[in-house]
Amino acid sequence: MLVGYMRVSSVDDRQTVDLQRDALVAAGVDHRHLHTDKASGARDDRPGLKACLDYLNAGDTLVVWKLDRLGRSLPHLLAIVTDLKGRGIAFRSLTEQMDTTTPHGELLFSLFGALAQYERALTRERVMAGLSAAKRRGRQGGRPPMIDVETLERITAALDGGASKASVCRTFKVPRSTLLGTLGRIGWTAPAKT
Repeated sequence: MLVGYMRVSSVDDRQTVDLQRDALVAAGVDHRHLHTDKASGARDDRPGLKACLDYLNAGDTLVVWKLDRLGRSLPHLLAIVTDLKGRGIAFRSLTEQMDTTTPHGELLFSLFGALAQYERALTRERVMAGLSAAKRRGRQGGRPPMIDVETLERITAALDGGASKASVCRTFKVPRSTLLGTLGRIGWTAPAKT
């Protein structure tokens, strides 16, 4: 069975799905099997897409007018199509003439996958280079500490003096998870009981 998905970005009536609907119906999708969203492609919580993906069964084909109607980015699009493939569902994009049931479509999908992997590798390389450059300048990457140095010294002194972690959390108004994470990072251990 052919199942269609349509999306426009604007929630008002400036944009319509008429062009997409006409193309999908002409491609053989029954109008009863069309799912629609009026939302940005960047949103993860598109109810029409969720309903469409839940509706599909093995042997079905998801049809879209254009690739950008389905995914917000290449990695997002690949994740959706990979999930479909794993469930035994084919994918077709009318504008790009991509059909995962054909050798040509499989090749295109493989190329997209390789490009997405390359993009992730480049992003990681840039992040690591940026962190390295910042470290050379004396800056440390990552989130700033939640507990300043003076407060941490007072907390460890209180804990070394026998105060419980719960009382320290209340006294210094620090969430327990933050306290435990900070103590773990600095390597603090409870003093041995005598």
